[in-house]
Amino acid sequence: MMHPDHLQQLTDAKRVLESPGIAARLSNALGTPIEKALDLLPKGAGELVTSATRKALEAAMKAALTGMNDDLKPPSKRFHKLTAAASGGIGGAFGLSALVVELPVSTTLMLRSIADIARSEGEALSEREAQLACLAVFALGGPSASDDGTETGYFGVRAAMAKAMSDALAHVSRHGMAQQGAPAMVRFMSQIAARFSIPVSEKVAAQSVPIIGAVGGATINTLFMDHFQKMASGHFVVRRLERLYGAREVKRQYALIPTSLS
Repeated sequence: MMHPDHLQQLTDAKRVLESPGIAARLSNALGTPIEKALDLLPKGAGELVTSATRKALEAAMKAALTGMNDDLKPPSKRFHKLTAAASGGIGGAFGLSALVVELPVSTTLMLRSIADIARSEGEALSEREAQLACLAVFALGGPSASDDGTETGYFGVRAAMAKAMSDALAHVSRHGMAQQGAPAMVRFMSQIAARFSIPVSEKVAAQSVPIIGAVGGATINTLFMDHFQKMASGHFVVRRLERLYGAREVKRQYALIPTSLS
């Protein structure tokens, strides 16, 4: 049986992981549905976001985990939010044209914070599997257009990415993170980018609203950072409990938690 304290931790994790996505929070910040802001984006913005998202993930993978060790200590969530707010001011002031500059910076900051949270939950960041698990958090930001009903929940997303992550892990275990152009890494990064580009598009749309500006851009980036910090916290609590009880038992207990609590 799962210890009551651990079951409560799993319940809290499910509440976070199955909560409404970043779109709802951005809509509240704008005071209008995010779909209206998306309609204001210029033609071709989707292709630019997709390309920028992939490049941002690659840049973050190279930079964010450098110097991280396996020491257990509380994550510095507030510091990362402040730095994200600063980079968001750039996006808010210059709009879509600043995406290729601002997104790699904010993504690297988010991945650094995600890794910080992972370490606080007992992940060994020196291990390749833990590093890929950090990257996979970006897939928890919103559903993919190709999702079906079985792929929208937390465990559904993990199942959908399991094969690509397994292949990528086998590759990096042999060759390290340097060879990003290898087919296994390309497939893994493409799956993450496909999901991550959706909330990125929503963020860019929100920052592009004329009345938002630099101050609003900083607020939006703070919301964006906060969302992925919460996803990381839930994700790595689940992984910690899986190390204690086994993946099958944690998934079984997760399914038993009432949806109304999530």
